[in-house]
Amino acid sequence: MVSEPDRLAHTQAAERGFALALLPLAATVGYYFLPVSLQARTLVQFIPQILAYLALFLWASRNQAVWSRLGLGRANFHNGLRWGITTGLLLGSLNTFAILSIYPALGYDITFLKQTPHGRLPVLLMVPWITCFIALFVELNFRGFLLGRFAALEASLWTSRLCRHLTPVALVTSALAFTFDPFMMNTFRHLHWIALWDGLIWGVIRLRTGNLSITIVAHAVEVMMMYLAVRAAIG
Repeated sequence: MVSEPDRLAHTQAAERGFALALLPLAATVGYYFLPVSLQARTLVQFIPQILAYLALFLWASRNQAVWSRLGLGRANFHNGLRWGITTGLLLGSLNTFAILSIYPALGYDITFLKQTPHGRLPVLLMVPWITCFIALFVELNFRGFLLGRFAALEASLWTSRLCRHLTPVALVTSALAFTFDPFMMNTFRHLHWIALWDGLIWGVIRLRTGNLSITIVAHAVEVMMMYLAVRAAIG
């Protein structure tokens, strides 16, 4: 019988076009070399994500079992719901405490959140509809496509079985790409560092379980929890 790690390694080795994930990564890095006037433009900030979805489409057209490779098999949903809610509540509690207590204590302003696109939307629109929509597509991009493809690329380069399974470079790279996404940086300013913590935890979950449903649910639950708490606190 083939073990789960061996099956995953075989699937990754047979994958085609995983280097397409380097395109949005290059765009993210390139963004920070642009003139400040260009960096301020919303469309320019979205270029890495636009390229990521284009690369995802091209990659999907070249591979079979795409949903399974992304971690969205139908059998994953039940565990995704259970563990996603638990993870989302835990991270939501920690991050809400950080935003409302630690950041202000360090002298950082959080009232700017009222002026973000998320803060301007009606509560009943943000919760749950837009939050779930964002969680689905952000996780599909950063953990499903980018992390999954970086892991496949890295696994093909290692000779060590342990490193092929852990893919530490892929984990850190995808978390940094998430943290320094131009729209994330410009919208959430100094709070964007929370995304590094989240990106590493969600990335480990995605790599260890192969279940993207967990991170989608966790992302949605966490953001709804933080959104409601912060909105109540700052008005």
